[in-house]
Amino acid sequence: MLITRIALVSALAAGTTVSALAQTPVVAQDANPLIASSKILFNNSKNDVVKSVDKVSDDLWNWRPTPKVRTFGELFAHIADGQYEFCGAAIEGKSVDKEIEKTAKTKAAVVEALNAAFAYCEAAYSKLNDKNAAEMVTFGRPMTRIGVMDFNVAHNMEHYGNLVTYMRLKDIVPPTSKQ
Repeated sequence: MLITRIALVSALAAGTTVSALAQTPVVAQDANPLIASSKILFNNSKNDVVKSVDKVSDDLWNWRPTPKVRTFGELFAHIADGQYEFCGAAIEGKSVDKEIEKTAKTKAAVVEALNAAFAYCEAAYSKLNDKNAAEMVTFGRPMTRIGVMDFNVAHNMEHYGNLVTYMRLKDIVPPTSKQ
């Protein structure tokens, strides 16, 4: 399986267990192993976030641990916005601003936007191959297309970490934890 040490350390730090990584598909035979490896990590981050949505009840959607941080709902909306910002920069050459965090206020609206945002990034992956993934784009600074896509995974997992803390504070077992 083609996973770099950095990707493995990132996945483990984000709460992905070694056994979960062992269950991911082998990408060595893929025509585009760099893209396939990146997409595995993206799918792990997407699944962690989507499974978290299901664990947060409607009555907790607007809960925040302190006044200066996002609510559960705002965190999910922020993650949705990030998909357009990162994947837009990687594929379209510029971030796409959907302003989901500012406009989607109900759980239903945020979940719909989050699903559409993840689908947008999945479509972005389908436009990449190992050759064009190395092309440079600007995302605050020059980066490769695949670098921006992997930065999105890091961003997803950063906020999944926030969600885990929120869930623990409300006695909810996070999706990556065994019950």
